[in-house]
Amino acid sequence: MIISAMLAKLHDGTLDPTLLHLYGEHRLDQQKQRYEKILQEGIRRFGDVEAILVSAPGRTEVGGNHTDHQLGRVLAASIDLDALAVVVPTDDNTVSYAADAFAVAPVVLDDLAIRSSEVNTSAALIRGIADGLKKKGYAVGGFKAYAESDVLPGSGMSSSAAFEILIAKIFSLLYNDDRVDPVEQAKIGQYAENVYFGKASGLMDQTACAVGGFAAIDFADKENPVVEKVDFDFDASGLSLVLTDCRQSHAELSDEYSKMPAEMKAVAKVLGHEVLSQCSLADLIANAKTIREQCGDRAFLRAFHFFHETERAKKEKEALAAKDTDRFLQLVIESGESSFMFLQNVYPPNDSKHESLAVGLALSQELLKGKGGAWRVHGGGFAGTIQAFVPNSLVEIYKATMEHTFGEGCCYVLRIRDCGGVKVA
Repeated sequence: MIISAMLAKLHDGTLDPTLLHLYGEHRLDQQKQRYEKILQEGIRRFGDVEAILVSAPGRTEVGGNHTDHQLGRVLAASIDLDALAVVVPTDDNTVSYAADAFAVAPVVLDDLAIRSSEVNTSAALIRGIADGLKKKGYAVGGFKAYAESDVLPGSGMSSSAAFEILIAKIFSLLYNDDRVDPVEQAKIGQYAENVYFGKASGLMDQTACAVGGFAAIDFADKENPVVEKVDFDFDASGLSLVLTDCRQSHAELSDEYSKMPAEMKAVAKVLGHEVLSQCSLADLIANAKTIREQCGDRAFLRAFHFFHETERAKKEKEALAAKDTDRFLQLVIESGESSFMFLQNVYPPNDSKHESLAVGLALSQELLKGKGGAWRVHGGGFAGTIQAFVPNSLVEIYKATMEHTFGEGCCYVLRIRDCGGVKVA
């Protein structure tokens, strides 16, 4: 379809059902303006030519806080913030990608070898995804894309994974008759991030972005994690997902993040294994004295968190599948309490002046306890965001309280999007 025809469908309402499905009624007008801008920019850059319009969502971690690096279980979900691109196929075997805020140096697909000069760049991800697809027997080819993303970097919503799934989906649509299934896209995105980009990420982010909706992931088999899409109509639940940026810097916290998997693996080593998913809670309890002596008390507590949290992620999946929203919300609260008490990732040690996540959680408890909501730390912890499931009737007062405390624009009121990467037009 030529780009002007997409614009005509946008203007006459033909695309409205798709946009409503992706973003909800409250964001329809905003998204139509966004699509207008992107399509007009496509015409300005590429001409009024044949193109496709592709969207890939960000994600949120719902359950399984810090279990993935121990090959445990996670419950994640895609959200209604996305990376959106107008894409024109080319015959030059080169990918040219530009966004509102940046442009990527053209990536020539004739040579897919790792380039040290591209480490930590978007070009590395594009090249790595192309290489991953070719290694799996899929075809790749050139395209030009203009994109915009409202998946905020550093927010715990996985802007990098959304980008990876967007690129993988484009290759799938243009050159593989859309045969690259979502889990394969996720694995290829992880491969690109690990091997080409140089970041040792797990598979949770890419899987949640690729599969869509609520996705339960069991990482026990590292090479072939079990992914199950959970059938739950979030729009009918009467809840909104609210992420609050408590506006505390991640700077100088990398050491604290690395200590969590390191301490858990130290406990697993005492128990004779590499990661905790290969051990049991009974093993932990039976060896508590030795673990305390060799690894320290915090390592024991973090392992204790893991065993209950990985089981809790499974229970959350089961509660959603059974449409038992009350049980699900109680499990989310329990997850947050375990992260606070045992995982100890709500605030950094030795900095009592800066405990913004704890303040956000305290306010959330005051506003939501006993009123059909839930709250917990979101993602890595120590700084960044908290997550709350807020009854729709309380969203405005919840948002007002958080923005009064942490600043205007700190709250993101989101929906769970039930699809991963998609061709919009």
